[in-house]
Amino acid sequence: MELPKIKILDEKHKILHEVSKEATFPISKEDRKLAEDTIKYLEMSQDEKIAEKYNLRAGMGMAFVQMGHKKRIFVIANELEEKGTFEEYIIINPKIISESEELIYVGEGEGCLSVNREVEGIVPRHARITIEYYDYEGNKKKMRAREDLAVAFQHEIDHLNGILFVDKIDKKDPFKNKNKMREI
Repeated sequence: MELPKIKILDEKHKILHEVSKEATFPISKEDRKLAEDTIKYLEMSQDEKIAEKYNLRAGMGMAFVQMGHKKRIFVIANELEEKGTFEEYIIINPKIISESEELIYVGEGEGCLSVNREVEGIVPRHARITIEYYDYEGNKKKMRAREDLAVAFQHEIDHLNGILFVDKIDKKDPFKNKNKMREI
């Protein structure tokens, strides 16, 4: 299997700090191909042997803006318990319509393919969210996400709003309110 050519922008790129525009329908062939290629790239990045061969950092999600396209589209490749099997999501024009009061954080810290450095601190995330979004054909959908998937969706939606996870870490106290949240 050949690795798709995906250009990922670094955190310093100004487009990553801008709000992405709503995608218009119908979704172009180019955008569909980019979404499919990105999912393939993410799945390959989560395979240790392939990641080592191509010097990849494992990634679960990617927003179009991370590749220089200011459109409200992101993809997720969520590896299931059975290694090498994935839930694939292509999310267009998402909106969070409800979120739990319970806050969680990723114990080992969040990462991002646009942030090529170690970052200490916690990012508060809602444990459960419900989103509305659209599929390729412009059909409105609704979906609930919990735990890891909820974190990934919130992380990618932040990208669409020009926010990186590092922006959400308290600069003075990176582990602030840790005891008020649940670690995952």
